[in-house]
Amino acid sequence: MTSGLLALAEHSDAGSIYVAPALPAALDALHDYGSAGAPLAGGTWIMRSPIRHEPLKPHYVAIGKIPELSAIRIDAAAVEIGAAVTHAALAAALTDLPEFGVLAAAAGRSANPAIRNLATIGGNLAASDFAAADCVPALLCLDAAVQVASRNNSERMSLVDFLKVRSTLSPGRLVTRIIVPRTERKTAHARLPLRKSGDYPVAIVSLSVNVDAASRVQAIRIAVGSVEAAARRWGGLEAALLGGALDPPRVADIAAGLAGEFTGRDSVEVPAWYRVSVLPSLVRRAAAAALDS
Repeated sequence: MTSGLLALAEHSDAGSIYVAPALPAALDALHDYGSAGAPLAGGTWIMRSPIRHEPLKPHYVAIGKIPELSAIRIDAAAVEIGAAVTHAALAAALTDLPEFGVLAAAAGRSANPAIRNLATIGGNLAASDFAAADCVPALLCLDAAVQVASRNNSERMSLVDFLKVRSTLSPGRLVTRIIVPRTERKTAHARLPLRKSGDYPVAIVSLSVNVDAASRVQAIRIAVGSVEAAARRWGGLEAALLGGALDPPRVADIAAGLAGEFTGRDSVEVPAWYRVSVLPSLVRRAAAAALDS
């Protein structure tokens, strides 16, 4: 039994745990349990439910041992990532793919090593109350799509659309994989934690850009995480940078003028205004790192 399963099984309020041997069996169980059940992989978010004053579910369906959900497939057109792939495994798999540097950094720097060895990419996307997920803005700037399955249906949608509906998905639906197109690009991931390691980031900026020989922006995607309740693209900044030079000081100045497009979230650790105020410096860092990639 994995440490996540073991910890949940030993929790006094935990209900039943069904270890699904295959994806159809997992989808059948989730369908039958309905709102009383939930999928379980790494368990890092579920195990913190009592801290958030959320009751545990009566039933969990363990999906971490299903081969197709733990696989990473890399071909010429796309990278397909099973929902139960851990952050550590994802970072290792993308090491030699420079165009995925933003995602490798997001997965490889999140939380701490113990969490990265358990936390899964599907859980990172599905946790709608977790504003500080590193992989979400990274995947947004890579134009990722998500496959969502149920007992009788499987649907692919953009990550942008998934984030809009994830909290309202009907019981029994499960993120099964993430699809990220491959294309030539420069990428970077900049984050500001409160301390050196182990903290949730104050703010995150993920960037994907195509530049010409003079470093003029031909195409760009910028996503911001942890500042608001959910990560999102920074469309205003993308439009302002298109066609101009990707000069880090210039980019930071433009970002400072557009930072008011965000409404920061308050927390016990950081006030809302501070999350917004650090965005220009993170954009500058991301632009500089992308040019060096």
